[in-house]
Amino acid sequence: MDLNEEARPYWGAAALRGLGLLLVAVLTMWPLAGRASAATVIPVGRAVGIKLFSDGVVVVGTSEVATDGGSVNPAKACGLREGDIITHINSTEVDTIEEVSALLQELEGDTMSIRAIRDERQVQLTAKAVKCSADGAYKLGAWIRDSMAGIGTVTFYCPGTGAFGALGHGINDTDTALLMPLESGSILPATVAGVEKGVSGTPGQLKGIFDTKATLGLLSANTSGGVFGTMADGKWASGPAVETAERDEVEAGPAVIRCNISGDRVDEYQVEITKVLPEAEGDCRDYLIKVTDQRLLDATGGIVQGMSGSPLLQNGKLVGAVTHVMVDDPSSGYGIYVGRMLRECGVPEA
Repeated sequence: MDLNEEARPYWGAAALRGLGLLLVAVLTMWPLAGRASAATVIPVGRAVGIKLFSDGVVVVGTSEVATDGGSVNPAKACGLREGDIITHINSTEVDTIEEVSALLQELEGDTMSIRAIRDERQVQLTAKAVKCSADGAYKLGAWIRDSMAGIGTVTFYCPGTGAFGALGHGINDTDTALLMPLESGSILPATVAGVEKGVSGTPGQLKGIFDTKATLGLLSANTSGGVFGTMADGKWASGPAVETAERDEVEAGPAVIRCNISGDRVDEYQVEITKVLPEAEGDCRDYLIKVTDQRLLDATGGIVQGMSGSPLLQNGKLVGAVTHVMVDDPSSGYGIYVGRMLRECGVPEA
C-alpha cells in the first residue's frame, strides 16, 4: 500500500448503515419568541451523483514498502496515523494523490516536513520517502484518499436562494469513519438503473449511473447533518413548495417519503414515524421510521442505501429526511429533523 495509490471507498457500518453515496458506475433552533412564518422549500427526492474532493489528503492506513535493503514503513515510523489529513509537504499545499506523488519523486528521498490535521489540531512530522524496489518510485508506505463519488438523494431546494440540502448525514471516510474535509464538490444528474432489495442482515442498494458532463450544483459544506450547496438551475428541482415543520409539530403517526427508485421518476410512499426521539447534540437520528407501503416493500424491501436524503412529509409539511437503515430490519430506519439541515444550509427555520 503506497502513498501514491488510491484507497477505494466503501460506506457502511455493522449494525446501522448510512444510505448515501453508494459506489456507482460513472459515465465516464434558533429559539424564537412566538411563531413566525415557517421556511418554504421544494421537497425534491431525486437521486444525484455526488463528487467530493477533500481539503488535503486523508491517511486511511499504512503498510510496508519493499526496498533493496528490506521492508520499511516510513509513514508509521514518522508518526503518521490513520485519520490524519495531510495538508502540506514542506511548504507546498497538497490536495490530490497526484500532487503528493509528484513531490515524493521530486524530493528523491530527502528529508521532508509533513503538516497534517489530527483531531482538529495541526501536527508537524519529519519523514523520508524510500525507493520501492518493485517499480523504482519513491513511496512513504501510506494509503491516502483525496476524493469520493457515489449516488445520493437531494432533500430540498430553496427557490429564494438556490440552496439545496442532500443526504441528511455527512460523507465519512469509510476506513477512518471521519468526516471528509471538503475542498470542492458537485452534484450531477443521475439515473437509477435498478434496485438490490434489502433483506435482514444485508441492506439493499440503489444501482445507478451519473453523467460527469453536466453539473447541477456545487457543494459548499459536508456536515454531520448532510451535504449542502447551491444549485445552478432550479428548474431541475421544480415542483410545489411546502412549509417546513417545527420540531414540536412532528408526531408519531403516518407520513410520506418521496424517493427515486427507478429512472429519474420520483414517487410518494406511505411510511410510519413510529417514534420521535429526544433532540440530542451531535446525534442526527431524530425519528424512527417504518415503511408501510407495500409497493415500496415489494420494490426495495424497505429502506435501501442510496435513499439517504429522501424527504419525509407529514401533514403537508417537510419534516426531515431518511438517513439510515436498520440492517436487521430493512423496513425500518432513522430520519433527521429538517431544522438541523436548514441550520447547516443557512436557510432560516422560521
